[in-house]
Amino acid sequence: MNLEEQYDRIFKYLYFHLHDRHLAEDMTQEAFLRFLGSRTYRDENRQLQYLYTIARNLCSQYYREKTISYRLDEKEDIPAADGFENALIQRLSLQNALESLSSEEKELLFLRYVNDVPVPVISRLYQISRFAVYRKLKSILQKVRVEMEADQNE
Repeated sequence: MNLEEQYDRIFKYLYFHLHDRHLAEDMTQEAFLRFLGSRTYRDENRQLQYLYTIARNLCSQYYREKTISYRLDEKEDIPAADGFENALIQRLSLQNALESLSSEEKELLFLRYVNDVPVPVISRLYQISRFAVYRKLKSILQKVRVEMEADQNE
């Protein structure tokens, strides 16, 4: 496992949960310090799972200690003028569909499709079978599709 590649992925994972760049950077460093300070999982070929577990625990600990409101800092690319309306409608539909998902469903989509975490790692992280992960992902994507179609037909 290449730690340099995983650093960016762990940072994105933490930023996804925290919505604060500086806090995500600090927690990413903390996650890697804890990872490098422990020999428990490094010898069992579960490094990636261990890193995500550490990151997840750091987020949980942070939210237990502090109560903050979520704030989305979105930096969006402005599409060309000819496709602006369609792009805006699709973006709003997708945003509405994603808002209807539970936090676990959002996290699963993020891990698999944003951070490209392999399904076997996700299955060990959630302690469910690979097939259950595939079923959940398929169900979540279907839910998003249906929600987007309903939103665009209104």
